[in-house]
Amino acid sequence: MAENKMTLAELQDRITQAPFHQWLGLKVAEVTEDGIQITVPWRQEFLVNAEAGYAHGGILATLIDTASDYALAAKIGGPVPTVDLRVDYHRAAKEGEITVQARVIKLGRTFSTAEASVFDAEGRLLASGRGVFHMPAG
Repeated sequence: MAENKMTLAELQDRITQAPFHQWLGLKVAEVTEDGIQITVPWRQEFLVNAEAGYAHGGILATLIDTASDYALAAKIGGPVPTVDLRVDYHRAAKEGEITVQARVIKLGRTFSTAEASVFDAEGRLLASGRGVFHMPAG
């Protein structure tokens, strides 16, 4: 696999340029040759069912999409558009810090594939998914 073109600090700076990512509170915790790790603090606004206390699945899908994209960004120097995204939900996300681990599966010329897994504060798998991303020309 290609060497990373972005450091943790560069990736953090790039990811927090987006106001939505700022609102989510995304923090890049780790960048290695094998992938990235992002932490997300719990927000009450994540709740879809206040009585049961669990987050909307769209939050988890967003984290899979974003972490997968930025795992690619670390390799190529910037984020790319999502072409396709698949998400599998394994457990409801309840209050507590969320961790997302992502890695590039295939770095292609036109399309690349990356995957991510979302964990709760106890390390339990909440969701997993895979994205296909359109690579820049040239």
